[in-house]
Amino acid sequence: MPSESVASVGVSSMLRNRVYTALALASAAAITIFWSPLWLFALVFGVACCFAAYEWAALAGWRTPRERLFYVFSLVALMLLSLTLQTLWLKIVTLSCLVWLGGFVSIIVHPRTSAMYRSRWFVASLGWILLLCAWFSLLTLVQGDNGRLWVFWLFLLTTATDVGAFFLGRAFGQHALAPQISPGKTREGAGGGLVLALVVCVPLLFLSGALDFYASIGLTIVMSIVSIFGDLFESLLKRVSGIKDSGALLPGHGGLLDRIDSIIAVVPFLAWSVA
Repeated sequence: MPSESVASVGVSSMLRNRVYTALALASAAAITIFWSPLWLFALVFGVACCFAAYEWAALAGWRTPRERLFYVFSLVALMLLSLTLQTLWLKIVTLSCLVWLGGFVSIIVHPRTSAMYRSRWFVASLGWILLLCAWFSLLTLVQGDNGRLWVFWLFLLTTATDVGAFFLGRAFGQHALAPQISPGKTREGAGGGLVLALVVCVPLLFLSGALDFYASIGLTIVMSIVSIFGDLFESLLKRVSGIKDSGALLPGHGGLLDRIDSIIAVVPFLAWSVA
């Protein structure tokens, strides 16, 4: 078989696996969002954060199974502790937004600040903060007005941004978005992700009455940009740590962290915005 045909088959298989995995995850997320009681919602997404923590530990340089499990159990302990501090959640969510903004700045100025991401304790602490805040930001969001709708919108927005960026980037991408961090991501792809997010997400907010038309556009644009930066931030950590994929749990996607990095970034900003 010619090498071009082999490459074509490989790409087709990767795309097929990516689509099947995305559909399975979307179905599981929708069922959890709309039909699970709060305790099950917290448990399902808490377990997802634990899998993500296992992968994050490797980015921090905690490579052995024992070290990575210790990291996961530490996150679980922080989750249980956070349940007793619910009155402080909004303040901590605000703090995590500031941490994310610092991370986004480090993307822009990379590689001048990349040295700090070589510290295992610094990256590990970031993971504890960001994963924990993502979890109780989800819980804060789902318990607010139109909470289930907002959580669904969050997943829809990050998926639309990712799908638009992936396919339009492959079709039309010519200019790298962040060549020193992730050469495969393009400005055309980022623009395509933003446009698809607007097409899909604005009508949902407007027609449901959650926001007026212009507010729906503004929120979608801001959160889609945060989603793109969240994806780039994980790419930055992988670049510094020398890891290609955070894991191999999800066929066509890599690790779970590769799939939910944008969600982890967007959810505290969204929770803060609609709180």
